Order: sequence, then C-alpha cells, then structure tokens
Amino acid sequence: MSHHTTTRAGESHGSSRSYLTGFVICAILTVIPFALVMKPVFSHPVTLLILVAFAVVQIVVQLVYFLHMNRSSEGGWNLISFVFTLVILFIVVGLSIWIIWSMHFYMMSN
Repeated sequence: MSHHTTTRAGESHGSSRSYLTGFVICAILTVIPFALVMKPVFSHPVTLLILVAFAVVQIVVQLVYFLHMNRSSEGGWNLISFVFTLVILFIVVGLSIWIIWSMHFYMMSN
C-alpha cells in the first residue's frame, strides 16, 4: 500500500509509510513536552526553552513529512514557502511574547 506518486514537475507526494513516520515523530514531539509540563522536572525558563525547541523541531518534521519540502524541488518554491513560513512564525510568536510580556509588566507595576 506504499504508493509513491509524482506530479508533472517531479515533486513527490510521499507514501503511507512516510506519513506514518511523520505522524509518529510528531506524536512523540507532542507527548514529551506535555509530560514536562504536567510533571515539572526543570525550572520554568528551562522548560519554556525546551518547549520552544520541541515546537521548532516539530515544525521542521511537518514541513518535511507532510508538506514534502526538500531541496530538490523545481523552481525553488519550497525554499520561498519555507522562508515565508519562518517570517510569519517569527512575527506571530515574537509579537505574542512581546504583547504578553508588556501586559504582564504594566499590570503588575500597579
């Protein structure tokens, strides 16, 4: 049941095995941070850094296994899409942290 189809441009759509591999890796990358939050082992800043690292790794896994981004794509569209994803991720995460920090700072200063 491992069908490996390609499009006109030669891009691979993956197989059932690659989707299952990506799913298992993503599940593991979700369960470990969940366990770290539920049973704290490290300090809060260290736990936060570990969570962010796991999130970044999970994004890369999803880009590779589910969106099939690799260097062999025709026309460089994968690279453009990846850079756009990183910019949007930086904007959303960075501004969210900035808003939460400033709200905490101004609410706690009274």
